[in-house]
Amino acid sequence: MTGQEPVTELDRRYSAEDAAPTPWAEARAGLAEAEVYWLSTVRGDGRPHVTPLIAVWAEGALYFCTGVGERKAANLADNPCCALTTGANALREGVDLVLEGRAEPATDETLLGRVAEAYVRKYGEGWRFAVRDGAFHGEGGRALVYRVAPVTAFAFAKGPYAQTRYRF
Repeated sequence: MTGQEPVTELDRRYSAEDAAPTPWAEARAGLAEAEVYWLSTVRGDGRPHVTPLIAVWAEGALYFCTGVGERKAANLADNPCCALTTGANALREGVDLVLEGRAEPATDETLLGRVAEAYVRKYGEGWRFAVRDGAFHGEGGRALVYRVAPVTAFAFAKGPYAQTRYRF
């Protein structure tokens, strides 16, 4: 994203009468501050695959990494469309967030250096990666890094209930 604000729409069908749309700044902050995300991809035979992971918000997108031989890497090689979700995991409070987009490989080593530093700031020294050959390298070996810029995002606020869609 180039700093452009999304079109924001409150879906009144699924929102309380007194609800207001969740501002994008609040949703973006929730995406940045979350510790755990759920990545949904599609296997080559069409079956879904969902897995928890950690990620960082940087430069208008979520970044995550995965080992070269992992299921999510194989799925994304075939179909880069995915969704990342995170939230309060509660019925009556908080905001759940969904970000839909395309997982594009991030290989520029200057960018990867900034993303690697974002991992350390967010998750601590145990998540320090070396950057070389267009990838992260750590105790688990080589990890591919993906950038998911939002195409569509949703915020599901509770108390009052409000379903907000963001179109980029």
